[in-house]
Amino acid sequence: MQTERTFIDDLKYQYKHGGMTIKLLFANSAVFLSIGILQVAGRLVGDDFLLNMTWFTHSVFAMPTDAYAFITHPWTLVTNIFAHFGFFHFILNMIFLYMVGRSFEQILDGKRLFYTYLLGGILGGIFEVLATFLPTIVPHTVAGASGGIMAIFLALAFYRPNLKVSLFGLFEIRLIYLGIVFFLKDFLSLGENDGTAHFAHLGGAVLGMISVQQIHSSGNIITAAQRIGDSLQALFKRQRSKSPKMKVHRNHSAGKKTDEEYN
Repeated sequence: MQTERTFIDDLKYQYKHGGMTIKLLFANSAVFLSIGILQVAGRLVGDDFLLNMTWFTHSVFAMPTDAYAFITHPWTLVTNIFAHFGFFHFILNMIFLYMVGRSFEQILDGKRLFYTYLLGGILGGIFEVLATFLPTIVPHTVAGASGGIMAIFLALAFYRPNLKVSLFGLFEIRLIYLGIVFFLKDFLSLGENDGTAHFAHLGGAVLGMISVQQIHSSGNIITAAQRIGDSLQALFKRQRSKSPKMKVHRNHSAGKKTDEEYN
């Protein structure tokens, strides 16, 4: 007799068997819900607690682009690419991630997807920090998966430029043209005070384009990152498997002992 899976069981199954795209969706969702719960708790408890929760979540997940603040918060270069502070920002990014991520996995593989997302988000953050050295760019904070998603999108577009996608079910367009449109939109929006991290998008896009050049070469940036990641993972597993072994010394010359003597 087959039993119905509960909601939690279904989530576990999807996480285990859904591929890297689903795992990235889970990671982003977990961070978004954690931030949201802390913000709600802060609003319900009081202003002081709200200020503390706001400071905590931004210190952990929001990347400052001011050079000095960034140096004192280096972990945010990674944590910010899994964090969203707005509901619609989160939903739109996750829809886009699901769409391009599933196609990426079908054509390439999940491990490559992860490293493209990670390095794309990191390079996007670096672009945002470097942009503040321009006289018209005011230091700000950055959060969101957009840089990593743009890396996946442009990598897929440049790897399979003739791949066609259907827009709104009305007409088909080659993915490379769509990628160029997105790239130009961000490039032409540089310097606008619209609350969008255009430099981060471009940084991710550049990583995506580079990542599929000489894709089978050992010098390819994603291939090299995978090799380093695999080595670190193997090293971690070896360290965990090592355990002190108790040595037993037997004295064969001694006579047979009683239980009391043995104890």
